[in-house]
Amino acid sequence: MSEAMPDPKDDLIEELHRLAAGKNPGLAGVQDLLERPGLLSLAADLPAPELFPMNDVAQAAERLIGDEFDLAEYGVPYLPLKARIVELMAVRGIRCRQEQVVLTTGTQAALDLLGRLLLDPGSQIVVEETVYDGVLTAVRHQEPHILTVSTDAETGIDVDQVESLLAQGARPAFLYSIPEGHNPLGVSLSLEKRLRLVDLARKFGVPILEDDAYGFLSYDGHPEPPLRALDESWVVYLGSFSMILAPALRAGWMVLPDELAPRLSMLPGAAELDVASFSHRTISAWLEAGYLPEHLETVRAAYRRRRDILVRALEEHLPKEVRWHRPSSGLFVWVELPPGMDSTALLHTAVETESVSFAPGSVFAVQGRTHAARGLRLSFGNNPPHRIEEAVHRLARAIQSSLPR
Repeated sequence: MSEAMPDPKDDLIEELHRLAAGKNPGLAGVQDLLERPGLLSLAADLPAPELFPMNDVAQAAERLIGDEFDLAEYGVPYLPLKARIVELMAVRGIRCRQEQVVLTTGTQAALDLLGRLLLDPGSQIVVEETVYDGVLTAVRHQEPHILTVSTDAETGIDVDQVESLLAQGARPAFLYSIPEGHNPLGVSLSLEKRLRLVDLARKFGVPILEDDAYGFLSYDGHPEPPLRALDESWVVYLGSFSMILAPALRAGWMVLPDELAPRLSMLPGAAELDVASFSHRTISAWLEAGYLPEHLETVRAAYRRRRDILVRALEEHLPKEVRWHRPSSGLFVWVELPPGMDSTALLHTAVETESVSFAPGSVFAVQGRTHAARGLRLSFGNNPPHRIEEAVHRLARAIQSSLPR
């Protein structure tokens, strides 16, 4: 007699017990569990694969293969792509030169390189207490001393707390920020807060690492200018093609202050010999062919529709005690449960009873703090509209059954 197949929920439920016990592994530690077969997931921070323009990318690659014979060799950073990125940055209001652009295999690689360049063991860094955990993963080998500031789900980073830290003598190697479409909170900073952050960076000599992964995914008019557009000396801009083209192409870039560019440009080659030169040449050819403007319009329209469907479903089905915030950019909606509820416990219930998952707030809380215990992140990126609606129906039933009585 054959043994029964294990239920894919069992591993997830075991992991949830570990989370509830305070052993928070970060999102990467539970991501594969949250995406197990059989679960309808609102957890993944992934773009929609059906929006990847792979036919156009394939045509660009085919033209390259027909014209160049050394594509499969090791390559140096591809200057034509740097030129295309300078043009792309102008669309975001950023003026830069090719010498200030360093090509990478994505934002995570950029954070790793910057950690190696800027950090000594024990150096301070400033991050928000609710933050994308990839930045901490990238710098963990340098063992930095982590300073945190609070984040408001409606207005973003608390700039007053940043100023207080610096005024009291903290001198971090950098401050990490996601001003547009924040992961996980979905919030975008006001122009006032952006101006204050760059003013503090100048005043106290603290670099800002600006992660703009979602800067091209804005849905309600023009977004506020990136921090890099407000200051060229103290802001390091991190860009990526993962969310606007395709993650597997492994292509990103940094725009650096003049004094950092020569020092940092040597590091990618030392670590990898070749920074995905075939992908970079292909992307450069794709950009040169003029595909990007129409593609961005298509992507924005699709994500805007998915965001609106998710928000409308939350309005229609979630209990009145639950709060959420409508994002103007990015791929995420942050939901706050009422007092007395815990999102990790809710995830346990949602998986067991409704086969629906989300990212609990605890995985984004720095240093095991409990302030985000009532929060949960919902992603509308890689689910078609009908799956979003069904997932919210299931989530609403799980919340309703878990409300304090």
